[in-house]
Amino acid sequence: MNTPIADYDNSWKQASAKTKETGFLSATKLSVPSIYAKETRFLCKIDWGRGFQVLEQELQQIVGETESGKRVADKLFQVWLLDGSETWVLIHIEIQSQTESDFAKRMYQYNYRAFEKYDRPVISLAILGDETNSWRPSVYEYSLDGFQLRMQFPIVKVLDYESQWEVLSQSDNPFAIMIMAHLKTKATIGNLENRKLWKWTLVRGLFEKGYNRNDIVQLFRVIDRMMALSTELQQQFKQEVNRYQEERRMPFLSRIEEEAMEAGIQQERQQTLQVVRENVIEILQMRFQEVPHEFSDVLNKINDVPILKQLHRQALTVSSISEFQQLIF
Repeated sequence: MNTPIADYDNSWKQASAKTKETGFLSATKLSVPSIYAKETRFLCKIDWGRGFQVLEQELQQIVGETESGKRVADKLFQVWLLDGSETWVLIHIEIQSQTESDFAKRMYQYNYRAFEKYDRPVISLAILGDETNSWRPSVYEYSLDGFQLRMQFPIVKVLDYESQWEVLSQSDNPFAIMIMAHLKTKATIGNLENRKLWKWTLVRGLFEKGYNRNDIVQLFRVIDRMMALSTELQQQFKQEVNRYQEERRMPFLSRIEEEAMEAGIQQERQQTLQVVRENVIEILQMRFQEVPHEFSDVLNKINDVPILKQLHRQALTVSSISEFQQLIF
């Protein structure tokens, strides 16, 4: 049985765009102690009573100047500190399965672009969802003839929480639920039966932890998107959810809502696939001018987002069209 594609990027984006109660910043504020006490000590200085604002338009302008495609899982927030001053928090969520040599450089580019354009202090935080334990980029620096530049930024490594499952499971924090869904999605690649069991465990926990209807619906969508199942197992999972709601008279997730969510997820996935395919062709055209028409036909048959993203990176580094042709044929 082939493992369906887990949509990590859009799941984290969806989780980070929630309301104040289930939003990413408030989740970080209330979250697993090691996140709050170690990696994000600066959050202690934020005046949470004043709330925060999501700066979508500002982020798009910043990202648009540093790379051709929009980083779908990044978020920029405006917050106020306890001393009354204003600052921005740039949350960069890196979900890719492979390490990236220029990651720290991109963190620096985002930071200085934001400062240059809007003249606001910007705090950058990276959340790394990859599978390489040793990859922990937290510094960008260079020096030349007495000049030195250095930017150090805090990171949260999702892998680190594998040993803290008990703490995560006892927390009612949405951020803890996201970490658990991420870890179990990674752990059940190739074992969809086990993934279905964990998916149901996490969803059942939403009802048992006392979340309100809106929070349950929103968090359900995140878990459902990330922990992708085969058609047959997804149908079994939906039946369990419906049966559970009927037994407890908790109709939070109607069949219409479930069908609408599933349709929306499929539509977004197809859009993501098409954007990455077009980006690959565009890069090849910019570098080599002439691109054979059959390249588009081959790319259109690839329905795996990670594979297409890998080809996107390789399109930036290959030395010739023939070299890229060997990768896809």
